[in-house]
Amino acid sequence: MTSPLRAGVPRGVRRVPEPDAAFWIVKVLTTGMGETTSDFLVRTFAPELVVPAALLVLVVALVVQFRARGYHPARYWTAALMVSVFGTMAADVLHVGLGVPYAASTAGFAIVLAAVFLVWWRVERTLSVHGITTARREGFYWAAVMATFALGTAAGDLTATSLGLGYLGSGVLFLIVFAAPGVFFAATRRGAIATFWIAYVTTRPLGASFADWLAVSRDRGGLDLGPGPVSGVLLVLFVLLVALLTVRARSARGADGSIPMSGQEGVA
Repeated sequence: MTSPLRAGVPRGVRRVPEPDAAFWIVKVLTTGMGETTSDFLVRTFAPELVVPAALLVLVVALVVQFRARGYHPARYWTAALMVSVFGTMAADVLHVGLGVPYAASTAGFAIVLAAVFLVWWRVERTLSVHGITTARREGFYWAAVMATFALGTAAGDLTATSLGLGYLGSGVLFLIVFAAPGVFFAATRRGAIATFWIAYVTTRPLGASFADWLAVSRDRGGLDLGPGPVSGVLLVLFVLLVALLTVRARSARGADGSIPMSGQEGVA
């Protein structure tokens, strides 16, 4: 029996974006927006209602993404944004609600991510984002994405609060860590897959730390702009960039409206 998530989805068609400069810019926007949007929602509305609602929207966004016939910027980035929003809420529940220390959650999520990569590699023999052309590979991809968001959230909170770097200091630290893999790959042309995923994990605490610095009160080391206004500005930037990506993608689409593979299988 054909899974409803696989029905009508052609093989050999790219299902996720290429990691170019635009990809990284939008990715950092989603991480920052996820952090401040989560904070705004749980402070404005009852968390008992907001958290399940965010989970529902995330599930719907992922179903829409899986049923798509190929990569579409609006569908993909909506799903990525909801991973960020709900992931922040889940991480806050883990620490605030259950009292799990950031060091423990960081280590735990690192193990989860390593397990996802191990199973993905054993089944598919590649962790390349250029090889996401089937529903099964995309399933592994999104499992890794969720694990990276959880790990990045815990790591960012660990450095900003437990280690006392503050949000700005944490943001600068992760900006350096984010740039290092790109510099290494540009200089050596080696380790494409590893450098991609290291940078991918780092975008979560990078975006979230700077967004928190803009939003939180001055006694917490921020600029006190508020999570609502910061989320609003990031949302406008997000919509504009995704619209530009959509226009750009139209010129590359095939007859079925999807974007074909670039022929870089096995390279991140």
